Amino acid sequence: MQLDHAWVGALALSTLLLGCGGGIRSSSGTGTESGGTTSAPWNVNSLAAWSTLAAQCVSPRTGTDPYTGVAYSDRQGNLLSEQNWLASWTNDTYLWFQDVSFTDPSGYSTAINYFNTLKSSLTTASGKAKDRFHFTLPTNVWEADSVAGVNIGYGATVSAISQVPPRQYVVAYTEPGSPATALVPPLARGAQILAIDGVDLVNDSTTAGVATLNAGLFPATVGEAHLFTVQDLGASATRTVALISANITSTPVQNVSTLASGRVGYFLFNDHLATAEPALYNAITLLKSSGVTDVVIDMRYNGGGYLDIAGELAYMVAGPVRTASKTFDLPVFNSKHPTTDPVTGSTIAAVPFHSSSIGFTASPAAGTALPHLDLTRAFILTGSGTCSASEAVINGLTGIGVQVIQIGSTTCGKPYGFYPADNCGTTYFSIQFQGANQLGFGNYSDGFVPQNGTTTGIASAAILPGCAVADDYTHALGDPTEARLAAALQYRTNTTCPAPSAQARGPNTSLDATEGQVVKSIFRSNQFLRRP
Repeated sequence: MQLDHAWVGALALSTLLLGCGGGIRSSSGTGTESGGTTSAPWNVNSLAAWSTLAAQCVSPRTGTDPYTGVAYSDRQGNLLSEQNWLASWTNDTYLWFQDVSFTDPSGYSTAINYFNTLKSSLTTASGKAKDRFHFTLPTNVWEADSVAGVNIGYGATVSAISQVPPRQYVVAYTEPGSPATALVPPLARGAQILAIDGVDLVNDSTTAGVATLNAGLFPATVGEAHLFTVQDLGASATRTVALISANITSTPVQNVSTLASGRVGYFLFNDHLATAEPALYNAITLLKSSGVTDVVIDMRYNGGGYLDIAGELAYMVAGPVRTASKTFDLPVFNSKHPTTDPVTGSTIAAVPFHSSSIGFTASPAAGTALPHLDLTRAFILTGSGTCSASEAVINGLTGIGVQVIQIGSTTCGKPYGFYPADNCGTTYFSIQFQGANQLGFGNYSDGFVPQNGTTTGIASAAILPGCAVADDYTHALGDPTEARLAAALQYRTNTTCPAPSAQARGPNTSLDATEGQVVKSIFRSNQFLRRP
């Protein structure tokens, strides 16, 4: 669980308690009335194209978007016009449009309430919801995260190991230069949060107590002060520290280093943000100059982001020879659009193994040749929070014959992606595509599983060579004795795995029970295509 956006607060509350040009609608809902005439009953297939229905708003925005510099195109509309846009958008672009029951929107009081019905209700082979990724965000929140990489928080990402009393919340990692690391001593990986503003996080289940805990975990504004009682790793006593919320800029790549006498490169990669482009460029440049022959990429907490960033990273691992004219990730859209992208209108094109920078930031400039390691294998550390664009890195590399050795636990299983769609100040995320690699494979909706893990016969999980190893909060990330990194180094030496382990800080012994749940911002937990 991450200490950032307040919009995650609703999720946190349930987590703590449980344990992640329209007309005027007639009152009967049977037609629209305009100038004394009544139209036919509402039918989704009678709606105009979503592109013509867009930006007709109950409350139009005025002025210029501060993140894009483009004037808002909103004009006056009504609730029905916003709902009609959603229905038309879903009917045309949603990957599983055939699963949706397009009901008359007149019975829904908001556009978001209606949007929540516009998704598949089917399940995967394991019984999980087929579409568990349908969501919305205020557009300004979405843009702050995806464009600027900024969240409100303290700079500490927390893993919920036990979500029911007795709860156990442990710091997974921190951001350099943040309020969490400014403490003396700094808040660090392995510290347990025991109380917030005097409320017992471990045991309190009262409504008022949970509200206080969520208010502290997820500050809504910059400058909020909250008191955290923590027990640092290895400490026998607790301490109470004051944390003041701030705008936190993610450092997506951390702990770049070489191990095993300089032959193995390691780095922690947490988010496929725009700012990850220069960070990855610098990391790979350093490792290349060091002459590494293997790389360990720690993506255990990386929930996703831009697919183009993933395509750049995969190229930098594999190099130009193996990636030449190969597909990194081919988006497959719904049956209405076998050859044409339903959003851009262009011929469907694969996300390539990018050999040069996109230019997400000023440096490296767009078109700069990317460094490359030219490796035939890559060790990737995974957790349940390894999702989406991170899984695309795994899938893309295996598709061109680069061996991915997976160390950790089963990934989240999200081969799907979105075109974020802003309408009237809300950005809607409705799955548009499923990604497939060079071999046409993309069926991992129940995750990637390391070899000595188990899929229990689930066809929608993909097995990779490697080791199932629990997360180890008792060591710093990048420490060669940290359980997952140590297992990668052992496997590299003799292709063996350590004995199955339980996470040392967890109350239970099974790997799944002690994995923990890290809840990150929405942008950092999905995969996205950029709209032109």
